[in-house]
Amino acid sequence: MTSLLTPTEAPPESGRRPRHLALSAASGAVAAVGVPLALCAALAVIGWFMADAGSHGDPSDALRVGALGWLVAHGSGINIQDAWVTAQPLVVTIGCAMAVWHFARRTGEAVSGHGPDADRIADGERDWTVPGATAAFAATYTLLVVVVGLIASTPATDPSLLRAAVFSLLLCLVVGGTGVAVGSGRAALWLTHLPRAVHDSLNGAWSILRWFAIAATVCLVAALLVDLTSAANIVSQLDTDVTDTIVVVLLSALLLPNAIVCSGTYLLGHGFAVGTGTLVTPTAVVLGPLPLFPLLAALPGDGPTPPWTPALLAVPPVVAAWATWRVLRQRPVHGWSEAALRGLAAGVLAAVAVAVAAGLANGAVGPGRMQMVGPGMLDTLARALPTLGLAGLVGSMVATWQHRRQGPAESD
Repeated sequence: MTSLLTPTEAPPESGRRPRHLALSAASGAVAAVGVPLALCAALAVIGWFMADAGSHGDPSDALRVGALGWLVAHGSGINIQDAWVTAQPLVVTIGCAMAVWHFARRTGEAVSGHGPDADRIADGERDWTVPGATAAFAATYTLLVVVVGLIASTPATDPSLLRAAVFSLLLCLVVGGTGVAVGSGRAALWLTHLPRAVHDSLNGAWSILRWFAIAATVCLVAALLVDLTSAANIVSQLDTDVTDTIVVVLLSALLLPNAIVCSGTYLLGHGFAVGTGTLVTPTAVVLGPLPLFPLLAALPGDGPTPPWTPALLAVPPVVAAWATWRVLRQRPVHGWSEAALRGLAAGVLAAVAVAVAAGLANGAVGPGRMQMVGPGMLDTLARALPTLGLAGLVGSMVATWQHRRQGPAESD
């Protein structure tokens, strides 16, 4: 980062030179692949021993299962006994994204001495450090995903390596590229040139997403607590021993982020599906036969909904308006148009992020009716855009009205 601030050079007597850019990026990508993959493999082996004490199969089968689960988290999908599973386990996907961010940022720190300094950049010299490191990081990561897929896949499982490669490339370009920029210090330099409106809009979007996720989590936890007895009954009907019950509980925990996304789309009003021809919304619930899975105890009862559940539709706009209001109260603007731009942009960005999460959580989780589970991405976007966008606009207007009431002297 120092090379961006002052045109310093390493002392000649130190003999130290910056590591090769491509080598640093490639080693970071190897670590970003290796750590989550090793954790998935270890969990699969532990689950294998817990299930039958290793009496069936061998460790290589468990390692293969762990690698396939890691691939599914990258969007590959998998065929299990002629039933497709395409919904991504978001716990693993988030873990992979965190690993990419961490090691991409370390890669940025390692290559920060490459490229021109701030003075040379000001003179018009191009700085290819971040694009070059990101490209090497993404290429290595994607290549390793394909290699793991080739080793772990079988004709029976048939994961889509093309989908996994595309998802990996996007993950590295977006998350990894940002990590490299932050670690190398270039992001700090670039952000100083961004308009304040962009900063405020991004902060507002992050605030909306954070508080909306909290609201969705509270809704899910409340539903589980209300039907905790049903969840216990489901576990008892499975007729499992202690170790198998632990495995079921762990599987439920792995799908908690998926359930939180479904809870969020439920609050938005369009809801989600738990099988073909089903619908779960605050105003209507249509369910059919469901598999015995404890997390499904949080679903409302089939048929007409209670009179109070439509009031839950007010939660997303209230949360979004409040989150935007908080940001603009901390960073006030005096003009109505400036505030409107910030609030509306924050809501729209948050809506797009919610829709992307819905798309990742949606997919098939089994045969027959279970080929359609989760919220639709386009439906979520169509509902979230006006809800969160207009709520962000309202929150920004209220914050600006309060700021203008205080008067210029007092607000300064």
